[in-house]
Amino acid sequence: MGMLQEFKEFAVKGNVIDLAVGVIIGGAFGKIVTSMVEDVIMPIVGSIFGSLDFTNLFIPLAKVPEGTAPTLAALKAAGVPTLAYGSFITVALNFTIMAFIIFVMVKQINRLKRQAPAAPAEPPPTPEDIVLLREIRDSLRK
Repeated sequence: MGMLQEFKEFAVKGNVIDLAVGVIIGGAFGKIVTSMVEDVIMPIVGSIFGSLDFTNLFIPLAKVPEGTAPTLAALKAAGVPTLAYGSFITVALNFTIMAFIIFVMVKQINRLKRQAPAAPAEPPPTPEDIVLLREIRDSLRK
C-alpha cells in the first residue's frame, strides 16, 4: 500500500475530521471567551476594584525613562522590564471561564450518554431452513 493511500485513509477517518472540527470551533470559541472576558467581565471587575483597565496594572522593574508615558505598551516599547500582573489576571480569568465551560459541556455529554442506554436488539427471525431442519429433527424423535 502506497504512502499516499495510507495518508488518504488516515485523513478521512472520523477521528481526524472530528479533531479538525474541534480545533476550528475551539479557536473560534476561544476568541468569543477572550472578548467576553476583556470587553464585558474585566470592565465590571475593574469598576468594582477602582481600576478600569486591568491590562495597565503593572510594576516597572527598572527606572522609567523620562518622557515615557505611564502605560504598559509605552514602557514595553521603551524596553523597560515590567511585571504585568493585570494582563496575567485577565488571562487567568479567561482560562478559568474556558475551563468551566468545557467542564460543563463534558458533564452534559456524559450525562446524555448515561441517559440513553442502548435497547437490547431483537434477535433476527430464524431462517426457514433452520426451522425446517428443526421440524425434521422433532419428527425423527417421535
